[in-house]
Formats: sequence, C-alpha cells, structure tokens
Amino acid sequence: ISIDTMSSNNTTNTTFAMATAAVAVGASLVYYVTHTAKSSSSSSSSSSTTSARPQGSSVPAPEGERKYLIGGNWKSNGTLAEQEDRVKIFNEAGPIPSNCEVAICAPYIHLPMLLSKLRDDIAVGAQDCGKNEKDGAFTGEIGAHMLTDIGCTWVIIGHSERRVGFGMEGETVGESEDLCAAKLQNALAKGLKVMFAIGESKDEREGGITMEVCAKQLDPAIKLLKEEDWANVAIAYEPVWAIGTGLTATPEMAQDTHAQIRAYMSEKVSPEVASKIRIQYGGSMKGANAKELLAQPDIDGGLIGGASLKADFFNVVNGVPM
Repeated sequence: ISIDTMSSNNTTNTTFAMATAAVAVGASLVYYVTHTAKSSSSSSSSSSTTSARPQGSSVPAPEGERKYLIGGNWKSNGTLAEQEDRVKIFNEAGPIPSNCEVAICAPYIHLPMLLSKLRDDIAVGAQDCGKNEKDGAFTGEIGAHMLTDIGCTWVIIGHSERRVGFGMEGETVGESEDLCAAKLQNALAKGLKVMFAIGESKDEREGGITMEVCAKQLDPAIKLLKEEDWANVAIAYEPVWAIGTGLTATPEMAQDTHAQIRAYMSEKVSPEVASKIRIQYGGSMKGANAKELLAQPDIDGGLIGGASLKADFFNVVNGVPM
C-alpha cells in the first residue's frame, strides 16, 4: 500500500495503521484496507471507523416496554466478498421497526468492514471475547477492550458451541459455567453489551431438567454481577437440540421456558431486573416461524444463526409485533 500519494499527514497515519493491522490479522483484510484507503479522507481516530457508515432508517422507539432484540450470529461463515454482499442486502432491506434493536455478530476479521459499511441502525458485535482484562501473552484471544476500541457494542458469551465444544478430534472440553460468567463480567466492565447464551441438550430436555441446566449456567453470573449490570445483558435461551438442526421448540414450549427463566431472575436477582431483561430465543428461528415465537409474552427477540446469513433475516426482524 503506497502512502506517498496521501494528501495529509492524518490520512498518511490512518493508511499506515490500517495496513499494519491487515498484516497482523491476515491477507483477508488487505483487500478491505486497500479499497477503504483509496476513498478515505477522515482523520486518524477510532471514532472515524464508524462515522462514514450508511445511515439507517429506524425510528426511535417509545420508552416503556422491553424493546425486541434480534441478533444475527454469522458464526465461522463467509469470505470478505460474501460478507460485503450480505451488508449490501441488509443496507437495502428497508426500515427496522421502531420497537426492535438489531445487531450482527460477525467473525473477528470482518468486523472492521461492518463497522465501515453496514447501516448505522444495525449494531456490530463479536461472537466471543477473552477473559483477559488487558493486553498480554494470550495468544489467539481477542480482549473485550480490543472490541470496544474498534467500535463494537455487542458480544455473544456462552454460546453452546463454545460451552460444549465443536466435536473436533483431539478437542478438549468446552468453556465452563464459571469461565463464561467471568468473560461476561469482563465484557461488561469494558463497555460491551452481552447476549449471554444458555440452554439444554436433547437428553436434558427429555429428562425434564431444562430449568436445572439453565439455572446452573446462570448462577455463576448472578453471583458475579451487580444488579445494575444486568441492564446491559440479554439472556439468549438456545435449546442445544434445536441449533442448526431445523428443529424448533413450539411457541408454547419456548414461552414456558422463557417464563421460568424470568421467574428465576426475579427470585435470584430482583423483580425489577426480571421485568426489564430481554430473553431471546435462539433455536432455529427464521422468517417462517418468527412471528409466532415473537408473539409470546416472554420472548423478547431472537439470536439467529443460519437465517442471519440471508435476506430472510429481515423477515425475522419484521416479524416483531407492532
């Protein structure tokens, strides 16, 4: 990348810093940096990452009731070009309902692109972050402070694929309840909002211990967090047996579990926190079933996997009750 043709010292510094970051994370970001640098005239600052984002068309929501939260989890999917195509689809998808908040949690290497090109009424987040509170010898980890530094506002913590593991040969057991709670606490302390995922396996559901499992996953977080911390947490209930399988709990089944989770939060934290906290459903929600699920009184949104990679994601967004 040439810095000789830049028109000011600020622009020169910006291009050099961006090129350095590209080398660090791999060649997949070089394309993005090169094309961004050619059109950039902003000064060097972390806020400039988001200042040029396309304007969205959301209307501010009225105060009062819980605002729906629709989160997209892109998991480990997509080339840079494919993600840019998705951003274009979402940018042209029309207005977001005023009572709905939307966030996309993308792979780390694609976050800078989303923070530059995704419409500004869709928040950008990561799918995980480390327990480390600051820089250090944590090879492979991305700290929460690094995510806030580049402009992320959300992160997913405790997804079942991280709690249980990916089923790869030679893989050790996934993340414990205590580790997930510690990561949650650290992410909040660094200024991120968190979708905290919990949920049971098929055997646990059939064994009648769904709420016992959810309580076990919530308890370490309840012990660590202050009551006011929960204002920046959404609980994402994801029955493991329904993630990526095409199986979905019936709206009545999902509502029953959501109601039990809310009652548990009322008992263990406070009635006020329980009444305000958003509980998302994350078991294969898509456009075809979103409206029925979101109509339930204790389902306050969704954490969407496969459908968030398609235009169908906005069918979910538009499925929130008005």
